[in-house]
Amino acid sequence: MADVDDAAAASASASEPLDLVRLCLDEVVFVKLRGERELKGRLHAYDSHCNLVLGDVEETIYVVQDEDDEEESVKALSEFADYVEKQQQLRRPPGAAAGATAGTTTAAAVAPTTSGSNHLFTIEDHAELDSIIDALGLADSVPSLSLRHVLVDESDQGEDSLLQLVDVLRGRLREGHGETLFDLGQEDHGESMRLTPAEWRTAWARLQRAAAALSAECRLLMTWNVGGDEESASAAAAAAAATATDRAKSASAKVMIRIRPPTVQDVIETRIAVVGNVDAGKSTMLGVLVKGNLDDGRGKARINLFRHKHELESGRTSSVGMEIMGFDARGEVVASTVPGRKLSWEEIGRRAAKVITFTDLAGHERYLRTTVFGLLSSSPNYCLLMVAANNGLIGMSKEHLGIALALNVPVMVVITKIDICPPHILQQTIKQLTMILKSPGARKIPIFIKTKEECINTATQVVSQRICPVFQVSNVTGESLDLVRIFLNILPHHGYYDERAAFEFHINDTFSVPFVGTVVSGVVKSGIVHAGDSVLVGPDSLGQFASTTIRTIERKRIPVPLCCAGQSASFALKKVRRKDVRKGMVVLPKAADGLPPKVYREFIAEGISIPPPCRQRKLLILSHATTIKIKYQAMLHVGAVSQTCAIIDLDRAYVRTGDRATVAFRFVQRPEYLALGDRLLFREGRTKGLGIVCGLGYDPARPLDPDWLASSLPDAEAEAEAEAGGGVDVGVGSGAVDAAVAAAAAPAAPAAATVDAGVASAAAAADDPAAAVPTGRQGPPGDGGDDATAGAATA
Repeated sequence: MADVDDAAAASASASEPLDLVRLCLDEVVFVKLRGERELKGRLHAYDSHCNLVLGDVEETIYVVQDEDDEEESVKALSEFADYVEKQQQLRRPPGAAAGATAGTTTAAAVAPTTSGSNHLFTIEDHAELDSIIDALGLADSVPSLSLRHVLVDESDQGEDSLLQLVDVLRGRLREGHGETLFDLGQEDHGESMRLTPAEWRTAWARLQRAAAALSAECRLLMTWNVGGDEESASAAAAAAAATATDRAKSASAKVMIRIRPPTVQDVIETRIAVVGNVDAGKSTMLGVLVKGNLDDGRGKARINLFRHKHELESGRTSSVGMEIMGFDARGEVVASTVPGRKLSWEEIGRRAAKVITFTDLAGHERYLRTTVFGLLSSSPNYCLLMVAANNGLIGMSKEHLGIALALNVPVMVVITKIDICPPHILQQTIKQLTMILKSPGARKIPIFIKTKEECINTATQVVSQRICPVFQVSNVTGESLDLVRIFLNILPHHGYYDERAAFEFHINDTFSVPFVGTVVSGVVKSGIVHAGDSVLVGPDSLGQFASTTIRTIERKRIPVPLCCAGQSASFALKKVRRKDVRKGMVVLPKAADGLPPKVYREFIAEGISIPPPCRQRKLLILSHATTIKIKYQAMLHVGAVSQTCAIIDLDRAYVRTGDRATVAFRFVQRPEYLALGDRLLFREGRTKGLGIVCGLGYDPARPLDPDWLASSLPDAEAEAEAEAGGGVDVGVGSGAVDAAVAAAAAPAAPAAATVDAGVASAAAAADDPAAAVPTGRQGPPGDGGDDATAGAATA
């Protein structure tokens, strides 16, 4: 009877849903969350909105693994990285002007091999292997000049051979943009000179004389069987081995030769984008490298890098920060002699022979747009990925790594916070990083650098982008920071720029400077520009260019008379208001015929989708099942251009993750200046896609897939009739239907270059099924007007 009374009392007290929560106070409860997450803890309090206060909480994350989709997307990303590089070199050879023809401009024609959309061209290209062979001197034609002869020649013709050595160094310095690494003890084709210590000293003295004739400095990086402070630790053991060869016993050295720049515009510049997950130590690392002082463990070193008040308060970067680090001609870091004082950009620029420009990017997911803009607009030569040792490669780190790999930017990895990371956690991070870098999607060879010899050998042998150096550092104790500085000093220049082509400057930031006026900053893509040149800046919202004059040019805040391709600079423009310029504009020279540059609202791209990163440790990316159709809209990035784009035509009914397709885009807001071969990235939620521009302009009379369009004509005609009767405007007018009928009736003329490529998508919101990717229903391409881009249909 007592039990019945207790049950009745409990049922009466739990008459409302919240009463059940009240009865669980101080009990262990389970809370199910979105994203396959679950919380377990002791309930302390709650309110009417079911907000709970839990203690002793344990969080569990369940991961669903789909091996087939992962392997497919990983393979697709790997293939696309090689594909984009080949197609870009094919479309924009050195010296070729960017597309400037009237009408619909397409890439140069290449003989097709099949009629399919995935294998239209056969490209036999072994550029990477050729570059390795050339760098190692393994070509068929062996140079007739013997370096040993010109280095140790003490005969009467010694001065003549010295002039030959000067010519050799001049050519190498020209190829290396003002610096080169010289193997003193090896011929060009890799054969050992077998120098004795006495002969080596003679060769070293003659090399210094030849470098001095070119106003260059020589610095010994590492020596073998020579002795001295730079002697390799492994040299003595290798020479004493029973199986040692004559090459192992001979004297040799690695020498850095760098020109002393006569003016500031001749300073060597290397741009490095710093990416990684939030709280990985990106800003702290840059602060320690640039300022020279160690961090206190509480973010003291990063204070000078922040640009906004909220960044100082939160400790998180939300904008694109810039910082520079200088090395003189001897390879020493340009730093202040006063402890704690930071040199200004002007002081570093005037004293340095080589400048490393760091682009500090945001790591938080909410600032992904800013990070993507910084990656594409700054045109980095290298990408520095920061990984916290106690967290591993998580969150946005995988996202940033995937974008860098697809953009074909060489990647370097720095594992930070090793001073506070337990040894077993550090080993797990190293194991995870190794698996991801060696995965089919990355195809990198990780080299963990722990000694100076490994650092020099890795930097001098980076002739292939397959090599990925990995450093393990601590910004508090300073461990391995000296290796990072040595590596940055001898890091070779990477990138291809044509100074003979027409001048082209892309704007990535704008300023209004008192007593100066409007100032724009960016990167010179090609050509040379001088202060006082008359140029065009645009396009504006109407696609027009404004005429102006470059008042002054500055590099690293130092006035210079000119700027060349591959350099970042700032221009002060005459008679231009700041509100009339924006990020994504270009500065171009005036044409001889007086015609304005052509801009495009529609263009054709080819590419492949990048799925979002996986939660598993063993793979880089994970695939999500969804489709993209015509009228799909997303934010598109092409260099410094960031604008919403709509898909107006596809070469098939739809595309999915991992598919390649040729896609026609239309800018929603305004036309932009584009060039064939430009790389693009579009994103919308978790949807990521990459591609290259293969055609400028779009002709509705020549759809990308005439067969599919002909099969969909009845639906298109019914759609047009519904619009005429007062139906909903879906952006397809009668003119487009008539053009489509004419295109279907007549045989379609082949485009100058129809290439396979793709765009695809991943799930827009994995946590919330209701937040689906907005995709339009299937339909024919629009008529080229603004009505076709009224908006994407909502799911």
